[in-house]
Amino acid sequence: GNPFAPKSLRWMVVFFVMWYSLDWLSAMVVLDEGGLRESGPVWDAELMETVMTVAWGGFVILVLLTAYRLVDYLDAFIVVEGDNMAARRSLASVAESIGRLAVVVVGFFVVAGLFGVNLNGLIAGLGITGLALALAARDSVANVFGAISIIVDQPFNVGDWIIVEDVEGEVVTIGLRTTTLRSGADTMITIPNSNITNSPVENFSHRRFRRIRPSFEFEEDSNAAQLRQFCESLCEQVLVDPRSTKSEDSWVRVTETLPSKVTVSTNFYCASSGKTQREFTEDILLMARARGNESGLKFHEPRRRAQM
Repeated sequence: GNPFAPKSLRWMVVFFVMWYSLDWLSAMVVLDEGGLRESGPVWDAELMETVMTVAWGGFVILVLLTAYRLVDYLDAFIVVEGDNMAARRSLASVAESIGRLAVVVVGFFVVAGLFGVNLNGLIAGLGITGLALALAARDSVANVFGAISIIVDQPFNVGDWIIVEDVEGEVVTIGLRTTTLRSGADTMITIPNSNITNSPVENFSHRRFRRIRPSFEFEEDSNAAQLRQFCESLCEQVLVDPRSTKSEDSWVRVTETLPSKVTVSTNFYCASSGKTQREFTEDILLMARARGNESGLKFHEPRRRAQM
């Protein structure tokens, strides 16, 4: 965890005790013949007021800093064990951004009040300049609404692998202004939320299955019986594998015949897992090589034919 929060809490106690003690010392009471009466400050009144203001200001600033740091712990309350963890992580990412913004805005007004700024006049001034600021910050406002749209529509969540605007990577954070991706080269890519909401998003993490489509080339003298035997035996062997899915859409067929070669294309599906896809693809290639040798087929070798 972040050690700043416990340390700041201790300093908050120190400043609060200091302020309370000074407030008590500045208005001590003494006994006289008429009973209790309030005496004046035991120290210089102006000095006491200055020191008390500093102590109270330090306490308030520490409260704001602690609140800003504690926003980091929002994910502990939002991301709990259960269903739809990815959506909860996305919500926590945006909630942290909103929380930090809220602390900064509240802190601005609180600190302004500590320095004696007229808050009514400040708020009125902000109202007058609000329209100008909104026009100047149209892109920022669009990005904020983009973040809200991402959370509501959930085209992707934190941890998903997506492609947007020709940029591909894993979603790391979804902020109020930008979404951060980690690319396959382990670089961080920042995209404005408004660009994402106005662009097609391809989400690979929501795939129900993965497609495997290797093709094989044989010499032109391969006869039809050999090719048909190869296609049937390979398709049958692949479909009995427990990793294979969508058998009704899987096939092995001759798709091209040229003077120099014959091409056999395939179409298979497996579970939506990168590891399963890689392993199954390797096994299909080895199966095809074995089935080709059994059928008496010769794989096409362009270099050898060029030399001949």
